[in-house]
Amino acid sequence: MTTMDRPSFAVHIPDAELEPEPLDPAQIVSGDPVVSGKVLWESADGTQVRGIWQITPGVVTDTEADELFVVVSGRATVEVEGGDTMELGPGDACVLREGDRTTWTVHETLRKAYHICL
Repeated sequence: MTTMDRPSFAVHIPDAELEPEPLDPAQIVSGDPVVSGKVLWESADGTQVRGIWQITPGVVTDTEADELFVVVSGRATVEVEGGDTMELGPGDACVLREGDRTTWTVHETLRKAYHICL
């Protein structure tokens, strides 16, 4: 069964088991951050993805997708090149624009639930 065929369901995000996701070493500015995640649902055409993502402390750069996420645990400072700097913690919602170049300074292991439009 694919995630598209899955019936409605619920997941307890803080306890969900995640799988390792490779982090391009070129993205690491400092520290030894480790990324993991789990796709919960993906549209049939692959243009929308919903899931859980986690990163351990460190500093990384990224080029963002069109994304809405809510922080479940942890804390990070996200600097958008040419834009705002956001202090994120549990309960915060964040919207990132496709193409935003960001620097993530992860202070405490951050776990988020996300929806991405590709």
